[in-house]
Amino acid sequence: MTKKVLSLLLALLMVCSLASGMAFADDAENTRSTDIVILFTSDVHCGIDQGFGYAGLAAVRDYLVAQGNAVILVDDGDSIQGEPIGTMTKGEALIDLMNTVGYSVAIPGNHEFDYGMDQFLALAEKAKFDYISCNFNHNGESVFQPYVIRELDGAKVAFVGVTTPKTLTSSTPRYFQDEEGNFVYGFLQDETGEAVYNAVQSAVDAAREEGADYVVVMGHMGDEEECHPWTYADIISNTTGIDVFLDGHSHDTEQVTMKNKDGDEVLRSACGTKLACIGYCRIGADGEISTGLYTWNNSVPAPALLGLNNKTSAAVEKAAGSLEKKLQETVATSQVLLTINDPEAVDSNGKPIRMVRRAETNLGDLCADAYRAQSGADIAFVNGGGIRVNINAGKITLNDILKVHPFGNAMCVIEVTGQQILDALEWGSRAVPGETGGFLQVSGLSYEIHSYIESSCTSDENGMFTGVAGERRVQNVLVDGKPIYTLASHNYMLLNNGDGYTMFDGAPLLQDSVKLDNQVLIDYITEDLEGVIGPEYEDLAGEGRIVIIDEKP
Repeated sequence: MTKKVLSLLLALLMVCSLASGMAFADDAENTRSTDIVILFTSDVHCGIDQGFGYAGLAAVRDYLVAQGNAVILVDDGDSIQGEPIGTMTKGEALIDLMNTVGYSVAIPGNHEFDYGMDQFLALAEKAKFDYISCNFNHNGESVFQPYVIRELDGAKVAFVGVTTPKTLTSSTPRYFQDEEGNFVYGFLQDETGEAVYNAVQSAVDAAREEGADYVVVMGHMGDEEECHPWTYADIISNTTGIDVFLDGHSHDTEQVTMKNKDGDEVLRSACGTKLACIGYCRIGADGEISTGLYTWNNSVPAPALLGLNNKTSAAVEKAAGSLEKKLQETVATSQVLLTINDPEAVDSNGKPIRMVRRAETNLGDLCADAYRAQSGADIAFVNGGGIRVNINAGKITLNDILKVHPFGNAMCVIEVTGQQILDALEWGSRAVPGETGGFLQVSGLSYEIHSYIESSCTSDENGMFTGVAGERRVQNVLVDGKPIYTLASHNYMLLNNGDGYTMFDGAPLLQDSVKLDNQVLIDYITEDLEGVIGPEYEDLAGEGRIVIIDEKP
């Protein structure tokens, strides 16, 4: 494909969404002759050939360079986990591809740690780009540099990294602990957020003192209610000196202008997930800064539709091809669509609204049923954040199931009391009608969430459950009525305090790491359901195990 044809196709197929611009206040205005373009990705989650794909990202970068811009490529975290290629290579294939594409700077998201601390630190060493974070620390000492400065067309652009403290509960907590269970890795978490704000401010000030003309914060913070006091808005409103905040974690695509601590405007940009969008920050030669998105709305990925043939496309093809034969094996069939989304509603960008983290879905029922059937337990819980994609009606491949459960968690069974069950349901429901990855899909019981009652769950500085201080919003929990139950889930939640579930600490362990989560699902479908998911799962909203009551009776 010629550069002329590629340029035309890119111009026709990319939708550009701009936020408001603002003028800079430095000396670079009189010395630069070209625009600086910071291309950023976030929450790629191994979507190497989805949306633009890495090959499309490289093509966009090359196009912008050919137009005379000074271009740099950065990533805001959660790139190495989320698809079989990540699971089966423990993230290594993704680092190789990021090296090929030519990233300059990256930050760790919460899922960079899902293969263990040692593995992530080894991957960071393998990376040909810099990982930065001003708040990721080991026993109080920074693991990475808080910021780096890149000189682009005569201007010094500082990149400051910051990672959400929610990482301690949204990855596996034990990965951040020593052998005695003490947290030795952390993210400057505290109840007020001040420690993170101070770390960001310190890095910004140091970068300015070093001569930075612009300061760009690369954050994996998000906008979700459960992420307070560490959302992007919390940080911007409590700091000064930031020009642009490039954000990830919540998979949104919002372009926001808001005021910092001094009342100055700061641009915030996010680019969604799976390379459906590529974010950009353009620093014009005239000093104006703008942010926006290149958006791929076609159902056919850009590399396939455009026939992209570059160094990156060859690397992606090689990486994916080695796994393809095994992944495409048919393991079952489904007569119905199994979903994580609202069956009808879409957001302002026309994207499906994710429901599995705040309400029952039929795929949530299936996954929880799999744990209960395969373990023989009375009850089973599956956290909504561990159920990642839909299963379409028709043939189900190994790849389809690995995408549903990409984390490699292992099934466990513990003995629990009724009080522990009530506490777990209360904790999992604390964000409704908002979402949280710890929302519980269930099997073997039903319950009501009275969402008009404000959650009174309490937690410690690490985001771990400590109790319920007031009226409970979870009511009418129906189960067999026994004083002691067996509960099946996975080691992430039952043994490792994943998503902050501490109420199971010390519970008798009956089955330990029996099989991986995706194998649990495969075996349930192939053995218990005899290879066919039937009409018992046809209701996309599930069978009514979880009832949400949003007004007081």
